[in-house]
Amino acid sequence: MNLKTIDLEIELTSLGTNTNTTDWPLSNWLTTFPLVLVVLDPYTEESARILHTAQRIMLHYKEANCRTCWLLTCDADGAQRFLGPWTKDQITFVDPDRNVINELGLEYLPAFMLIRQDGTIAASTEGWHPSEWRTVAEAISHLTKWTRPIVGTESDPQPYRGTPSQI
Repeated sequence: MNLKTIDLEIELTSLGTNTNTTDWPLSNWLTTFPLVLVVLDPYTEESARILHTAQRIMLHYKEANCRTCWLLTCDADGAQRFLGPWTKDQITFVDPDRNVINELGLEYLPAFMLIRQDGTIAASTEGWHPSEWRTVAEAISHLTKWTRPIVGTESDPQPYRGTPSQI
C-alpha cells in the first residue's frame, strides 16, 4: 500500500472564538498528536446527513492521543452556522478555496482520515461507507491504543458515494 505524504507547510485555517481565524502550517498541528479529520462540505445534503455520526465517532476519540478535527469547505461564518456549538468540541478548520482538500487528494466528500505526525495519510476514505469508516477507525484505534467506536449503527445513514470535492 502506497501511503501519501502531504506538504507539512500547507496552511490550515483554524476557527477560534468569535469566528476569528488563525493560519498555521500543518506541521504545527502535528507536533504532539496525529490528526483525525472529518472533511465536510456544509453546502451539501450528503455532508449534513453524516454530521451526527461523524460527531459521535470524533467524540469517541476526544480523549485519545490524537487531535479530532473538522475540515469544512466554507468560511468561518459558514462553519459556525453548520456546526453551531460543535465548533467548540473539536478543532475546526475552514478551507473555502479548497487548497487543503486538493493537497489531501480528496475527490468526494464527506471524507474521514488519519494523518500521522510525519504528514503521511495513514488511513482515508471518501463518501459514507460504514465498513470503510470502520477501517479508518481501526487504524486510529491501533495507532492511539484506544478502543474502537461502533460505526454503522441503525441510526446511521445508508451508504452513499458523496459529492465531488471540487466545485
